[in-house]
Amino acid sequence: MRDRGAALALVDLDAEALEAAAAELGDGALAIPGDASDPESLQAAVRSVVERFGGLDCVVANAGLAPRPSTVRTIDVEEFERVVEVDLLGVWRTVRAALPQIVERRGQVVLLASVYSFMNGAFASPYAVSKAGVEALGRALRVELAPHGAGVTLVHPGFIDTKMVRDTLEDPIALECEGRLPGFMTRRITPERIAASIVEAVERRAPRVIRPRWWGVYQALRGVLNPATDAALVHDRRFAEIVERAES
Repeated sequence: MRDRGAALALVDLDAEALEAAAAELGDGALAIPGDASDPESLQAAVRSVVERFGGLDCVVANAGLAPRPSTVRTIDVEEFERVVEVDLLGVWRTVRAALPQIVERRGQVVLLASVYSFMNGAFASPYAVSKAGVEALGRALRVELAPHGAGVTLVHPGFIDTKMVRDTLEDPIALECEGRLPGFMTRRITPERIAASIVEAVERRAPRVIRPRWWGVYQALRGVLNPATDAALVHDRRFAEIVERAES
């Protein structure tokens, strides 16, 4: 977006990483410490953006963290709820804080969902629950913001080659699950690729971005594919063994 002339404000809990990212972007990038679990800090961030740039035209709600691979029966309760707190409620709070500006300026909301919005979330249930919720939030917002001339872009990336994904997939349970899936499903895409797709989508006010593109076929056919894939996993002995190891 910077290359297109946009003024950027970055909000993050990690102050050191935040300052480094803003410095890399150069003059004009605003670094604002913020916490997705704290509505007031997000409202303060929006006020800082408006004071610095005169308004806010686009908000990208990308708060997220991944749980350690676990079953619903054995996952730590606090970890499950923390993931939902950040990945779903953090996105909601970000959007809520920005909506007055988005409506006033007929802007665009970008919500980072995931292919986990529509694929089976075994061993990552709080993440999948959150991303399905983000998708539902985005669809509702799109209808509600249309009369105001504002738009919503839902982004459904596959596995992005980030530290979060690399750390998660290094877990033995995650590695076993990955090995049971076709390689094309877990092939990682670069952060630069998804970022470029988001910029293009914002410029076109596209309602949805799915990368890699073949996931769009799955999304379109999920009413048929999900019952079939769920049944296949239920009857897969190797997955049953993975569940046993995860719960031991």
